Amino acid sequence: MNQAPIDPALLRRALGAFATGVTVVTTRSAAGDPVGLTVNSFNTVSLSPPLVLWSLSLHAECFHAFVESSYFVVNVLAAQQIPLSERFATKGANKFAGVTWRKTLADMPLLDGTAAHFACRNMHRFPGGDHLIFVGEVIAFEKSARAPLVYANSGYAELKEHAGTLTRCAM
Repeated sequence: MNQAPIDPALLRRALGAFATGVTVVTTRSAAGDPVGLTVNSFNTVSLSPPLVLWSLSLHAECFHAFVESSYFVVNVLAAQQIPLSERFATKGANKFAGVTWRKTLADMPLLDGTAAHFACRNMHRFPGGDHLIFVGEVIAFEKSARAPLVYANSGYAELKEHAGTLTRCAM
């Protein structure tokens, strides 16, 4: 079967039709410095045991920090935290400069003002093309009343109340 190769740019646009939450995943480097990056590949794996996953580019500046760490925190950004999302999506510089955060279990960086956060023990890592997939066991979590930041179709979106109990993404 001859199939035309998939155009990565077109695939990325099509995948963008799937709305995701925006997270900043954090850890500490071997030297103890806080490290983090914006991630929208976060997902639930299991409730029992409590497992989540996310993926990291093999070329990410912070790749080794996450591979070498036994823990990470998934910080689910709140709707008003677009500047934080953009800061942690930028390469280089000290992303934590001027950012309010505190230490959580195993001294992992927990960002303030988020919609939720999940402190995780690094359980498994799986190769996935040009990414490494991390599966973490949730060992602590918190949820606030803040609305989450949403990303779809290459832009930020807001959750709006829908008739009934469902919500929908409004662009």
